Amino acid sequence: MEIAYRLIAPNDNIPLATLIRSVFREFEIDQPGTVYTDPTTDHLFELFSIPKSIYWVAEDSGTIIGGCGIYPTDGLPEGCAELVKLYLLPEARGKGIGLTLMQKSITAAITFGFTQLYLESLPELGKAVSMYEKAGFRHIGEPLGNSGHFACNIRMIKDLRQ
Repeated sequence: MEIAYRLIAPNDNIPLATLIRSVFREFEIDQPGTVYTDPTTDHLFELFSIPKSIYWVAEDSGTIIGGCGIYPTDGLPEGCAELVKLYLLPEARGKGIGLTLMQKSITAAITFGFTQLYLESLPELGKAVSMYEKAGFRHIGEPLGNSGHFACNIRMIKDLRQ
């Protein structure tokens, strides 16, 4: 694998939406209240064109194999952004690609001046949750912000002030 990391481009919308929804079907979490049915999933380039947002794409030989971003979700506490849409194709997992995407996103959040990162996940994505825990995210009870992803019952936060 020859992995290249770059920022999202307009022509990435369809391949990324396809990749994300394939992961949801793979883990049988393709349900309302998740990114699977979120209409913004089809328009990620536009979504991440607002200030203090960023989306990283991982490619192998020109094929998108994953992505991850930072988004200033409405309703989050002051200084907090959300780590969003970290998904990888099966063949890209376990190789450090997700970790690299997450680290690039965390670095961007710090550069943007955020002091905390929030995320939402599902139990079926246990390997990702384990990676978040190792990266210093801690579990919290109640959801923060207005993501609209009411089916996500794992919520975590990380302090970026070190």
